[in-house]
Amino acid sequence: MDKLRISVFCLALVYLGSWIGFAEAGRRGHLVQQKPDPKDAVATARWLVSQNNWGVLSTISSELGGAPFGNVVSFSDGLPNKGHGVPYFYLTTLDPTARNGMKDARSSFTVSEFPIGTCGKKDPENPTCAKLTLTGKFKLVDVNSKEASFAKDALFAKHPEMKGWPKGHDFQIFKLEIEDIFLIDWFGGPKPITVAQYLRPRIMPASVFYRSQLASVSVL
Repeated sequence: MDKLRISVFCLALVYLGSWIGFAEAGRRGHLVQQKPDPKDAVATARWLVSQNNWGVLSTISSELGGAPFGNVVSFSDGLPNKGHGVPYFYLTTLDPTARNGMKDARSSFTVSEFPIGTCGKKDPENPTCAKLTLTGKFKLVDVNSKEASFAKDALFAKHPEMKGWPKGHDFQIFKLEIEDIFLIDWFGGPKPITVAQYLRPRIMPASVFYRSQLASVSVL
């Protein structure tokens, strides 16, 4: 009986913490979809990319002897709450990140759940405060392609200020061509996700997870 009470109490704390996080996100002005079931790694990864609007893009520095160079960049993977999973960037080669990526395409891009506002008071390094690193190739998008038109709409929808950035700085649209996915969204280490799985997500609302967990406890 004591074991049952402890289990129910712990799950109640997790559930309460999640809703406190959603309330905090609302106070910060974020319009967020419900966090997916932590057991649905693909949906969680896609949710992280869709709900964030900035992250850390790391490239191989051509100016620091090949050392890794991380830089905060704005991005979008689609119109708000309608992301396609591939991060697009609006960058200029006046910035070292774009210069690096043009010389050595190997790159990684990291986002965290923490800026979304749904981690509550948990530390960003806490495994239940999800974080995602996409590794692949930094690519320039053909300005005359349909993809460029889609990417520009996606970027400007999330970052309206970009429309007024100096034309003389020659901003261009880049993307990360994803080759590997590293996700931590719960205890137990990284979740195995293939690129094919990531690009075809199956979304499950958080409420389904918590109801299923409470149901499993009730039959103990």
